[in-house]
Amino acid sequence: MRFTPLPKRPLLFSTKIPLLIVEPSYVQIPVIYISSNTSSAIWDPFGASSFSIPSHSTLARLLKKRPSLTQIKQIHAQVITQGLAQNTSLLGPLIHAYIGCRNLSFARIAFDQYPSPPLTMIWNLMIQAYSKTPYSQESLYLFRRMLVYGRPTLADKYTFTFVLTACSCHPTLIGYGENVHGMVVKDGYESDVFVGNSLVNMYSIFSRMVDAKRVFDEMLHRDVITWTSVVKGYAMRGELVKARELFDMMPEHNDVSWAVMVAGYVRHMLYNDALQCFNDMLCHDEVKPNEAVLVSILSACAHLGALDQGKWIHVYIDKNKIPLSSNISTALIDMYAKCGRIDLASRVFDGLHKRDLFTWTSLISGLSMHGLGVECLRTFSEMLAEGFKPDDITLLGVLNGCSHSGLVEEGLSIFHDMVPLWGIVPKLEHYGCLIDLLGRAGRLESAFETIKSMPMEPDVVAWRALLSACRLQGNVDLGERTINHIVELGLGSHGGGYALISNLYASMGQWENVTKVRKARSQRGSEECPGCSWIEIDGVVHEFLAADKLHPRISEINKKLNEVLRRIGIEGGYIPSTKQVLFDLNEEDKEQAVSWHSEKLAVAFGLLSTQEGTIRITKNLRICEDCHSAMKAISLVFNREIVVRDRSRFHTFRCGNCSCTDYW
Repeated sequence: MRFTPLPKRPLLFSTKIPLLIVEPSYVQIPVIYISSNTSSAIWDPFGASSFSIPSHSTLARLLKKRPSLTQIKQIHAQVITQGLAQNTSLLGPLIHAYIGCRNLSFARIAFDQYPSPPLTMIWNLMIQAYSKTPYSQESLYLFRRMLVYGRPTLADKYTFTFVLTACSCHPTLIGYGENVHGMVVKDGYESDVFVGNSLVNMYSIFSRMVDAKRVFDEMLHRDVITWTSVVKGYAMRGELVKARELFDMMPEHNDVSWAVMVAGYVRHMLYNDALQCFNDMLCHDEVKPNEAVLVSILSACAHLGALDQGKWIHVYIDKNKIPLSSNISTALIDMYAKCGRIDLASRVFDGLHKRDLFTWTSLISGLSMHGLGVECLRTFSEMLAEGFKPDDITLLGVLNGCSHSGLVEEGLSIFHDMVPLWGIVPKLEHYGCLIDLLGRAGRLESAFETIKSMPMEPDVVAWRALLSACRLQGNVDLGERTINHIVELGLGSHGGGYALISNLYASMGQWENVTKVRKARSQRGSEECPGCSWIEIDGVVHEFLAADKLHPRISEINKKLNEVLRRIGIEGGYIPSTKQVLFDLNEEDKEQAVSWHSEKLAVAFGLLSTQEGTIRITKNLRICEDCHSAMKAISLVFNREIVVRDRSRFHTFRCGNCSCTDYW
């Protein structure tokens, strides 16, 4: 028997919904051998042995015993050959069995054979099944067909719940969802908690929080899912204060609601708030953190460089025997790498019983961030040898590792192999790495030609890499040509473009041009991201801005910083570098300006608060030349190891030297 695709039909509503195409299928008629207890069916396409034709009751009993997909197909074949395709007592369980085996194609075939009209329960089975797949729009087509039949087949609260869930999967279907909302009100289901939850969730996903809150307020009964959906909606929009207010009003919390709150803070870079929220959760013994909470909080620790907090969470995972899933393993490797302990990241990786592309990529990215290009390439080779195919993120990590280590030829080889070996077309980020690789190595003209020949419009990241290389190499001519391209393309106002231009002009002493750039930035209302550094002391993360005045111990910190600068100038040979000061000041004022950078305040606080051990600092921007020189001198004079993670990589300062060998 041949099954042809469904005919295309008009929709009830104006929203366009594509149909799921059912490929033509053929059913081979098998022979089924029934054991004495009718608990199994055995496939024998040749019918070589004696057999019995199963009865209607036998097939029904077989369907109740959770048969395998092969057995379900055999039963289906018998239903067809015995003329039982119109028997609803068999077709319903058959559809249910196919759905249980995640085979919607055959479930749909059985459904389309159903005598007209199917029961509401059968419609709901199919609509729900499609709502959980990438073909969720097919739920809406089935819903339309259901409405066409009319009585006695009527949509119930479950139908509306599943249809609204399907609408939530596609931004273009919000209009359809609103129409369904109208039907919910018309049919009197607006007071049902399941339907209400689906409506709140749909509007929250589409950031329609006025509508979501109105439905929420009108619901007579709410459960933890209702509250969590509306909290998630506000959290996704970045309205964390409102989200937290509602969260604190919840009659009860579960692990999902805590995960929504923690993830909301992390998503909007409020990492300290995420840590505080996690600590609040641990005070509630009745709720334990799930995988989503642990992954989010490890991400917060990674961004803050909060090693002590991250270690505590790792111990918590081990102590509570939480399985090291791929997500948790990847988050642990990433956390240790970003907190400066690449050795612990490698230890986690080596201890994994099962590795996947995500864990390999996390380790490769960590190694590249630490400037360990050779180790990065070795790990990449091991990954390939184990049969894993890299994705674009893996290759980005490898290229970064080559760039930070000066492995030019190796990086070029990886870049040019992306398409022929792995079928990955380079993206903007890969071209940015290539430009950075060439620029750091002094091959500025090649970098400039690369940026001009890119198949897509270069963004400010690519130009930033080239400008940084021009500044490092002192190539004023190419720097000015680059600036002209940035101005022509209007990229100055994006992603720190004005700061790049100002830095280059300032390094060349062209103060008139610096003033013009600053005026242009002011007229456009562009705001640069301020320099910010974090340091963790006794499990508490402290934040510093340049020339910070808000820290409660700022007077002590300033006094300590003055002492540090005086000693490294006398004992460590430190001479302030003022080339990047963006104001036309006298030399003394320039030295004062660079003295209060956020990382210097952070290291002074670290020296003030600890007597020994490694000082770990995280910075949101690239460390400047002056602070880099100062950190080397501080590590020598005070005999302390200092680890600084800036925007692109790690710097480990020890005995007056840096792990980057001044190649950054």
